[in-house]
Amino acid sequence: MSLMPSMIELLARARVDLRMGLPVVLTGEGAAALAIAAESLSGQRLADLRALGAVSLALTARRAETLKVQVYDRDIARIALPDSADRAWVQALADPADDLKSPMKGPFNCLRTGNADLHRLAIALVKSARLLPAVLLVQLNTAKEFAAHHGLTVINHAAATPLLSESSPLHLVAAARLPVEAAKAGRLHIFRPEDGNEEHYAIEIGRPDRDAPVLARLHSACFTGDVLGSLKCDCGAQLRGALTQMGAEGAGVLLYLNQEGRGIGLANKMRAYSLQDQGFDTVEANHRLGFEDDERDFRLGSAILRQLGFGQVRLLTNNPKKIAMMEHAGIKVTERVPLRVGENDFNRAYLATKATKSGHLL
Repeated sequence: MSLMPSMIELLARARVDLRMGLPVVLTGEGAAALAIAAESLSGQRLADLRALGAVSLALTARRAETLKVQVYDRDIARIALPDSADRAWVQALADPADDLKSPMKGPFNCLRTGNADLHRLAIALVKSARLLPAVLLVQLNTAKEFAAHHGLTVINHAAATPLLSESSPLHLVAAARLPVEAAKAGRLHIFRPEDGNEEHYAIEIGRPDRDAPVLARLHSACFTGDVLGSLKCDCGAQLRGALTQMGAEGAGVLLYLNQEGRGIGLANKMRAYSLQDQGFDTVEANHRLGFEDDERDFRLGSAILRQLGFGQVRLLTNNPKKIAMMEHAGIKVTERVPLRVGENDFNRAYLATKATKSGHLL
């Protein structure tokens, strides 16, 4: 029946549930588990989990490295929850804010047997919900009945995993003329993904020729830099510089992708900033939180370009990975146009880290 939710819609529901502190039921081949995000865990729900059986905590290998937790499952670690562990202990493992004050959190009983597929799915889910990548799980024997009785969302591993690794299809929902400082001939296009996540925007300057390489920039949202004028990064300066250059040339398209903090969300970005205040660089801070250097999906940009009728770009970027992603997604990059703006005393070390660790051409 078409009124039943699809897996994409169930994933959107699961993200909301996890953010609100509700558990979700995960099912796989011969296995099922109840999963709840460590970040939004309450004391009562921790007690409820314990009443169901042995509880394990899934962490990414990046976070495990910081905690000196043994990783037996490549990209994730599984820890058996000690009987003495309370909500504060769980959240201390998830959030590195106080790592330097309390560096010793073990010893840990790391699990090395059994299938880790549902733990891996749980981590992918909380990441997509922009939560800290740490999840508590407990095995279930009658998952379908349990979910129905408690009104919980059920996510199947085989159906969900491909969707979480793919780029969600985007649909143009609105467009209108928008004069901007860079050019009076501006037009804003709004694209909405099918998976219920944030919308993305394309700002078209002038009337770019669809048969020629367009001057383009993939710009990831940066509330602190774009809106507040933060001096910790060069994002705001790059945004304004790109639009100014497009206005000077009379044509261009800027793709504004809502992937704050290199794809980890504003809350986690502020957590990373707090870690930077403790002396860690931008890459080290992301790793301590449990994320990779860059969690963004630039395939979104190529999808928008194709829908707008562009197949070739002169890409305004200092990041070679953007060029590789565009080419891989079928958009020809005829030229890399450097965008070196915004360096100051506050972000000099940050820019140096981007150059040395992330390969930016600065």
